[in-house]
Amino acid sequence: MERVLAIALELLSAWFALAFLLIVLPSIFGISLGISELYLKVLVKTLEWATLRIERGIREQRRETLKHTASNVIIQRDHTTMEEANAGLRRGDFELSDVFYFCKKGFEAIVEDEVTQRFSSEELVSWNLLTRTNVNFHYISLRLTVVWVIGVFVRYCLLLPLRVTLATIGIGSMIVGTTLVGQLPNGETKDWLSDLVHLTSSRILVRALSGNIYYHNKENKPQKGGICVANHTSPIDVVILTNDGCYAMVGQAHGGLMGVIQRATVKACPHVWFERSEMKDRHLVTKRLREHVANKDKLPILIFPEGTCINNTSVMMFKKGSFEIGGTIYPVAIKYDPQFGDAFWNSSKHGIVSYLLRIMTSWAIVCHVWYLPPVTREEGEDAVQFANRVKSAIARQGGLTELPWDGGLKRAKVKETFKEEEQKNYSKMIIGNGASSSKQADSD
Repeated sequence: MERVLAIALELLSAWFALAFLLIVLPSIFGISLGISELYLKVLVKTLEWATLRIERGIREQRRETLKHTASNVIIQRDHTTMEEANAGLRRGDFELSDVFYFCKKGFEAIVEDEVTQRFSSEELVSWNLLTRTNVNFHYISLRLTVVWVIGVFVRYCLLLPLRVTLATIGIGSMIVGTTLVGQLPNGETKDWLSDLVHLTSSRILVRALSGNIYYHNKENKPQKGGICVANHTSPIDVVILTNDGCYAMVGQAHGGLMGVIQRATVKACPHVWFERSEMKDRHLVTKRLREHVANKDKLPILIFPEGTCINNTSVMMFKKGSFEIGGTIYPVAIKYDPQFGDAFWNSSKHGIVSYLLRIMTSWAIVCHVWYLPPVTREEGEDAVQFANRVKSAIARQGGLTELPWDGGLKRAKVKETFKEEEQKNYSKMIIGNGASSSKQADSD
């Protein structure tokens, strides 16, 4: 028994030593040995072959169905306003046919809701050999089944243990490193060490995800004293961005593993974590953020104005609070490649540990990050208009659908104010037409 235990310890030591020498040590110096790039090339070739096998194994009719359903769109919406839809039908102050517009919009929402479908995994055109992405391709041919089985073995028996090891090293180094740095007096040395710990830990965590991140337009990277705003798909968005630079994070305080990390990192870096009760106090949030931005020596603030994770296909409403602070806004667009893994975190369905397990059993995380030119609030532009302008720029750059809906609808019901606004618009339309009809009758 002692001999078996000794052998196990030797194997474990060799495993950690290999991981440290080949992955962790190069990560510390920001060097890549090309292993992940080679892995990705082999993976791309394998997925291309699998796609060809699928196309050959499916009948023409089946392929046509796949093409029509791959876009995940069931209906074609007619994006007309209430006034435009009812203009051709009305002859007086009120017509029963006006009801058809509201019935049509109601049926559209029932058949395919624009909001809730943004909180489910993105549908792929073809199978990427992960059963979670498309259950229709479990069996196409014997060769494809063999490749799928080999892929399961590689992902769960080889990659998962390695990724868990690297994630443990990365998270552990972040917690221990920031705790130790937090004991130092404030100054340049502390700031430098804090940046080093954050960068090193993030680089290790990116390796733990087999991440290949492509950063574009680095000349527009956020600067100190500014505010970085980005679309939000996953908690690993923070790791993706911190891998290329340090930020002061802003967000809600969590419990569990996330809470341990938050409490450790705030000791070394001026992150701003809010309790749930404080998040509802807009004035308190704005005050603390303005104090941070006013200090031009502090790291740029990183904010996700959507307030929740969206499924990598769209950008939803940006809350205006981030755009009321003042200062320079640095927009960032983040787009994951779904071919290699689904980065979206459906927090209402999966806990953080379950989500990380899904991520670590994917093929890889491939992501593009675009740094957009910095913008400031224009004269006469209110916070909502400014937020919408930044959101539109991010959506265009990332190839994402721009939606006006609040991501809070993921868990909450539609606010009564939205319903009242539609009722007011209809009332104004009726009153306006009624007034014009009365004038016309008087003139006659």
